[in-house]
Amino acid sequence: MSNELSGKIAAVTGAASGIGLECSRVMLNAGATVFLVDRAGERLDALCAELGPRAIPLVIDLLDAQSVATMMPAILERAGRLDIFHANAGAYIGGEVLEGDPDAWDRMLDLNVNAVFRTVHAVLPHMVEKGSGDILVTSSVAGVIPVVWEPIYTASKHAVQAFVHTVRRQVSKHGIRVGAVLPGPVVTALLDDWPKAKMEEALANGSLMQPKEVADAVMFMLTRPRNVVIRDLTILPVSLDL
Repeated sequence: MSNELSGKIAAVTGAASGIGLECSRVMLNAGATVFLVDRAGERLDALCAELGPRAIPLVIDLLDAQSVATMMPAILERAGRLDIFHANAGAYIGGEVLEGDPDAWDRMLDLNVNAVFRTVHAVLPHMVEKGSGDILVTSSVAGVIPVVWEPIYTASKHAVQAFVHTVRRQVSKHGIRVGAVLPGPVVTALLDDWPKAKMEEALANGSLMQPKEVADAVMFMLTRPRNVVIRDLTILPVSLDL
């Protein structure tokens, strides 16, 4: 344990698997108390039993405004404050627009964009009041490079990037740092709809990363001196050709 986050209170959305789970692990290993936020209640209970007493399950449906409204009150009731908020939850849809399902796009956009906006809005009053805090958002390299095989997903991450950088400039005067981690392709459930041939090729040529590599980048962002903000941290497999 590094203890770099000793005494800090954190919350991570989409924490039941993938990047969110690994980010929760590294924060716990660094001494933080972490609220694992997800809608998968049974999965969260099992994970937190394994991760230890500083891992706290918090069942929230990020697509339900009333459920999101309970998030901060629950954190404050249990822990009294929040120092780190990581808006990590997201969904992925790739493929040709011509063949796409606009209803599925709407669901993805609600999670990738609206849920980020709503949860960040929920935590800001508390952080402004106490005059400090860290807000991180899991974006994507698709937020800065239009990726031809995923136009709707790319659009969602461009929206996230615009939000991160404008909010950062609004709230820096309150001692709040806002930044985005922008991974390339990561081995998570989000890539389940990749064509099989594409996935096999990516695994074979080393153009996929593991969630732990993203979590280590997040820890780097969180542990910079308070006079430094990492506004964007892009991490890519060396063999990815973008």
